[in-house]
Amino acid sequence: MSAFDWSHVFATRSERMRASEIRELLKLLDQPDIISFAGGIPDPALFPVEAIRKAQDEILADPKLAAQALQYSISEGYVPLRRWIVDFMGKNGVPCTIDNVLITCGSQQALDFLAKMLLSPGDTALVEAPTYLGALQAFNAYEPRYDRLIPDGGNVTPQTYADAAAANGGRVKFAYVVPDFANPTGVTLSEENRRKLLELAADLEVPVIEDSAYQALRFEGEAVPSILSLDVAANGGDIEKTRTIYCGTFSKTLVPALRVGWIVAASPLIQKLVLTKQAGDLHSSTLNQMVMARVAETTYDANVVRAIDLYRKRRDAMMAALARSMPKGVEWTKPEGGLFVWITLPAGIDGAELLARAVAEERVAFVPGKAFFATDAMSNTIRVNFSSADEAQIAEGIGRLGRLIERSIG
Repeated sequence: MSAFDWSHVFATRSERMRASEIRELLKLLDQPDIISFAGGIPDPALFPVEAIRKAQDEILADPKLAAQALQYSISEGYVPLRRWIVDFMGKNGVPCTIDNVLITCGSQQALDFLAKMLLSPGDTALVEAPTYLGALQAFNAYEPRYDRLIPDGGNVTPQTYADAAAANGGRVKFAYVVPDFANPTGVTLSEENRRKLLELAADLEVPVIEDSAYQALRFEGEAVPSILSLDVAANGGDIEKTRTIYCGTFSKTLVPALRVGWIVAASPLIQKLVLTKQAGDLHSSTLNQMVMARVAETTYDANVVRAIDLYRKRRDAMMAALARSMPKGVEWTKPEGGLFVWITLPAGIDGAELLARAVAEERVAFVPGKAFFATDAMSNTIRVNFSSADEAQIAEGIGRLGRLIERSIG
């Protein structure tokens, strides 16, 4: 008897689900001779291991706390953790209550839930080009059409976006941005363009999804107010009148494996998202939330300072290595924070083909830029990260990459 053929039972949305190029490239980290600038992963030396161990031991040593930590819990999230987030958001210009907070399994789950809530097949999502690959993966499952979001407006009007969406059988449903030290470009959206984005969203009567995974990791320059804080201020300090959906995470500032993220937004949206959470996984791990609440309370600020100090040095090392090693015709961004640098190669060099050669010839890995485009991909681009390699590895790896690009041009 032949094996069952699964292909005819899959939903049409499954055809748009693709393996993450980044997840696949992370497998290269197991090869000790590879210098990897691929995964945007934090340095494990920054993980507050002792604080996590202490918190978990104290919780599990207390019979009452242990019973709570190992039991089913409410879908909204652990109340003390949500209170910490309320305080954190308040310090960043967003007065809110725990009714405006939903705990998610990382901010990736937040993106999936929002896409599930907002997108019908054929609807339009406005995204930058390039944009975060994980967001495209989350959105793709709900069969949207994409249009390029130009935050400063350019020559595109709200009516242009609306007409294009209608011509394709749907409506514009949201605008998605990573405004601070964006993945993949490292570029930060100016306050002026954040305000213009809110004006565009108001004209289109759609929400803005603000993916703020890297906001805390600023090395230099003046901090830019979050889009949600600008939205709150424009609405008299009332978050219930806002259209911005803030997605936060502890993955880049404390530790990724506990999978704790959050959404802050007007309570009517949170109430709907709670139903989505109930249907999806009931609730995030109670033990992980309880541990994170204690670790955030005791170590968050200090850990962010440590991360900024380390990543600033590595950013500086990468800027110096690029200036020293890259041949004429190569351009790159100069981020003021975050984890990433975006490199534009001379025309005719394909990032994916360059990666294959880089691994084979120079034992260096990065992410081809094409993966970060919803439409009209620029193949002569690559993303490198500076968070998981030390200064010596950065100098050596960028040197190798520069030599390879030089050979490719020649």
